[in-house]
Amino acid sequence: MTDSKDLAHFERFMKQREQAAQAYVCGDAEPLGALLARTSDATFFGPGGGHVHGTEDVATRYTLDAASFDKGSESSFEIFQMGAGDGVAYWVGIQHARVNMEGKREPVPMDLRITEVFRREGDDWKLVHRHADGMAKEAPKKK
Repeated sequence: MTDSKDLAHFERFMKQREQAAQAYVCGDAEPLGALLARTSDATFFGPGGGHVHGTEDVATRYTLDAASFDKGSESSFEIFQMGAGDGVAYWVGIQHARVNMEGKREPVPMDLRITEVFRREGDDWKLVHRHADGMAKEAPKKK
């Protein structure tokens, strides 16, 4: 699936995607909302469980969820793999964050397993699916 031209463009785009994640954990969902698909459908499987389907519903959910976070939070991506070609791209990895949240005195560590899928809309990559769930500690191996 990977096309070197699409992959190079997607790798450059991922810097914008990571900046949107940084804004999000500081309470601003607008940059992430700007990356959301408009001409195709969107879905979100959030870390709290459940799912949201439909571009407007996903955008609303992002706005509501971002309101839980406050300025001074930090986020970074640890990308395990990514690919792009034929107008579709993805990345999988870990989003590491330390977030300031309403009602909490200290930053809360938050590591999420992430899978995101993007589709080209014109010359831009747009988010069509995000799956995020909390990192469970690995169970001890049985002897």
